[in-house]
Amino acid sequence: MSYEEVQTLLRMINIDLSDHYAQNLFQKCDRSADGRLDHGEIEIFCRELLRRPELDAVFIRYSANGCVLSTVDLKDFLKDQGEDSSHIHAQSLILTYELNEWGNTAQRNQFMTPNGFTMYMLSKENCVFNPEHARVYQDMKQSLAHYFISSSHNTYLTKDQLTGESSIEPYIRALNHGCRCVELDCWDGDKGEPIIYHGHTLTSKVPFVKVIETINEYAFKASPYPLILSLENHCSVEQQTVMARHLRSILGDKLLTKPFDGLDCDKLPSPEDLNGKILVKGKKGHILETSSSSSDLSSTDEEANHAEGRTSRKTKDKKPSMSKLSPELSELVVYTCSVAFKGFELAAKSPATDMSSFSESEALRLIKESGMYFVRHNSHQLSRIYPSGQRLQSSNYNPQEMWNAGCQIVALNFQTLGEQMDLNYGRFQQNGECGYILKPLFMCQPETTFNPENVGGGPGHRPVLLTVRVISAQQLPKPQWDKPRSIVDPQVWVEIYGVPIDNDKKKTHHVDNNGFNPRWDCTFHFTIHVPDLALVRFMVEDYDYTSRNDFLGQYTLPFTSLRAGYRHVRLLKLDGSSLSPASLFIHVKVTPCQKNPSK
Repeated sequence: MSYEEVQTLLRMINIDLSDHYAQNLFQKCDRSADGRLDHGEIEIFCRELLRRPELDAVFIRYSANGCVLSTVDLKDFLKDQGEDSSHIHAQSLILTYELNEWGNTAQRNQFMTPNGFTMYMLSKENCVFNPEHARVYQDMKQSLAHYFISSSHNTYLTKDQLTGESSIEPYIRALNHGCRCVELDCWDGDKGEPIIYHGHTLTSKVPFVKVIETINEYAFKASPYPLILSLENHCSVEQQTVMARHLRSILGDKLLTKPFDGLDCDKLPSPEDLNGKILVKGKKGHILETSSSSSDLSSTDEEANHAEGRTSRKTKDKKPSMSKLSPELSELVVYTCSVAFKGFELAAKSPATDMSSFSESEALRLIKESGMYFVRHNSHQLSRIYPSGQRLQSSNYNPQEMWNAGCQIVALNFQTLGEQMDLNYGRFQQNGECGYILKPLFMCQPETTFNPENVGGGPGHRPVLLTVRVISAQQLPKPQWDKPRSIVDPQVWVEIYGVPIDNDKKKTHHVDNNGFNPRWDCTFHFTIHVPDLALVRFMVEDYDYTSRNDFLGQYTLPFTSLRAGYRHVRLLKLDGSSLSPASLFIHVKVTPCQKNPSK
C-alpha cells in the first residue's frame, strides 16, 4: 500500500491522523524504504497505530517480569481497582480477553499479555460507570415522593415554543429514553376533538387522540414503572369529556381510575405498586381555576401573560377566574391532584395526593428562602418544576438546583440539547434507566434538617476528596462543520454539579493538532460535601484561539456510580447517542476527607 492508499484506508475506518504523524509512522514502518508497505509492514503499521503507551505503563507497573501479568499480578491490579480480586475472576478475564494465537498459550499458562490487557481495558467491563447500576438495583417500594422522576416539558414540541412543530415523535423519543412524566397541552379542536399544541402561538397542532394512541404503544417499552400524564387543560367541558373517553378506551387497564385498596392513605403508593399503570395529573372537583398564584400557572399561561406585558405580581393580584371541570375527566385524577401552592404549613396538613407546579423562578426563590422546608415538603408530596415562560426558544434551566431540594418532577425541554439535558440523562442513567431514582435517605425524612443552601454539616454531609487524572483520549471526532483537512485541538473539562458548595469545574490545557491520541496527564482535586447528590461530567471540546470552542463529546454520571481506578470514559454525542470509538482514559481516586474536630 502506498501512503495515499493508507490515508484512504484510515479515513474509511474513521481514523483521523495529522499528515505529520501519519507520514512519520508510515516511514517508520516502511523498512524496505520503497515507499510502500507490504503485508508484514502493514501489520507493523497497524500495531504501532493501536499502541497505547499509557496502557503499557500501567501494564509494566503491575507486571513482575515486565512481559506478562501472572494471575497474582492481575489480582493485585484488580484489588487496586476496587474490583473482585479473586483467583477465579482473574482467570475468567484471561480466558475472555486472550483471543489471538498468543492467547492460547496465555490461557494455558494463566497469564495476560499486553494485547489481552489492552482488550480488557478497552472493554465495557472496564468503563467508568458501575455496571451494577445498569440494572434496577434500588428499592422501588417507597412512596412516589421519595424518587426523582424523569420528566419532560412541552413534550409535543420538536423545536421552539413559538413556531415549532407539534408531533407524536417527541413522545416516542422521550418514552424510549425512560421519561416517566410527559406533558399534554390540551385545547378545543375542530369537530369536537381536542388538540395538543402550545396555546397563543404559531406552533402546529396534533390531535389528542393520536398522542394517546402513541403513549399507549410506547408507555412501557423502556420502563415498567408508572407513567404520569401531566394535563394542561384549556378545553371546554364537552371536549374534556371527549378526552376522558379517549383515555379510557385507548389506555384500557393501563389507566389508573381508582385508588388501590389496602394501601396507607397517608402516603403515595410506590413505583412497584403502580407498575404498568398510567396516572393522570390534573385538577380534581367540579371547578377549574384557570389562573391563581404563580405556582399554579401552567407554562402556557405564564407565557401568555409575558406576551401581553403582564407581570407575575399583577397575575398574583388578579382574582382567579373559574371554569367548569368535566366530572368524567376529574375522576381519572387519583394520586396526582394539581393544587395551588399556598405555603408549606398548609401543604403539610394536606393529603399526600395533592401536588403543586412551580415555575423555575418560584422554585429557586423557595430554595433560597426556605430550603429545609421545601425538602420536607418534597418528602411528603410531589412537586413539578417547569421552565420560565420567557424561555421562548425552549432553553432549559439547571435541573440540579431543583434536585438539591428534593423536587421530583423536574420538567425539561427534551428537544433542546446541551448541558442541562446531559445532566438529566446522567442522573437517570442509573437504576436501569427506568426513570425513577431513589432520593438519598436524608431527603425522605419528614423532619429532616437538610438544607441545600447550607451543608457545612448535618444530614447528607459526608465529604470526600475526588482525584481525577485525565491521561489521554482516543479517536476524537472533528466537528461536522470543520474543514476536511483540519485537525482538532482538544481540551477536557471535568465538572462537578451538586449542592452550591460542591459546584466546580477544571480544565486541561489543549493539545495542538491531535484528535487521534492526545495526552494530558493532568490531575484535578475536588472536595465533594454531599456526594449522594453530585454528578460528574466529562466534556471534550475543540479549542479555538479566535472563536467559541466547539463541543466534541461528553459523558455525565452520578458520583455514586463512578468507579475508582484506571477507567475509560465512553463519550456521547450532543443528542446522548454513542460517539464510539471516542473515549477518555482516566484514573479516579476517592478518599474520605478528614473531619474537622471543631464540628
